[in-house]
Amino acid sequence: MPGESNFLDIARVIQLAVAPVFLLTAIGTIINVLIQRLGRALDRRRIIEEQVPHIEGEVLGDAEVELSLLNRRIVLVLWAIALAVLAGTLVCLLIGVAFAGAFVETNLVRVVAALFVGAVTVLTVALLLFLREVLIAAWGAHRTGVPYQFARVDRTKDTAATK
Repeated sequence: MPGESNFLDIARVIQLAVAPVFLLTAIGTIINVLIQRLGRALDRRRIIEEQVPHIEGEVLGDAEVELSLLNRRIVLVLWAIALAVLAGTLVCLLIGVAFAGAFVETNLVRVVAALFVGAVTVLTVALLLFLREVLIAAWGAHRTGVPYQFARVDRTKDTAATK
C-alpha cells in the first residue's frame, strides 16, 4: 500500500523529533532561570543606585564595586539568554527540517546534524556564561561578608486601592 509507507515515514520522523522537543523544553527552563537571575540583578542594581547619593566613605567604594559586578552579571545573563534563544531556534529549525525531510526526496541528514551540533554548541556557551555569572554573584556575596546598611529597603504596601 502506498499510503502506508508515507504513514510509517511520518511516524518515524515524529519519533526522531521527540528528543529535540525535550531539548527545547530544557532550553525553555534554562531561559526562565536566566530571566529570574536577570530580574534579581536589576532589582539589586536599582536599590543600590537609589542609595548611592546618600552614601559616604568606604561604603561608597563598596557600593561602586558591587554596581560594577552587577553590570557584569547583567551583561553575562543577557548574552546567555540570547544564546539560549538562538539554541532554541536552531532546535525548532531542526524539527522543521526533519519533518520536511520526510516529504522531500532530498537527503537532509547533514542539515539536521549541523543544526543539532549548532544548537548544542550554542547552548553549551550559554551555560558557560551562566556559570560565570553565578560565580561572580557568589564571589560578590562572599566578598561583602557583612551586608551594607542599605541592603534592604523598607517598602510600604501601597496598593492602588489605598492611593
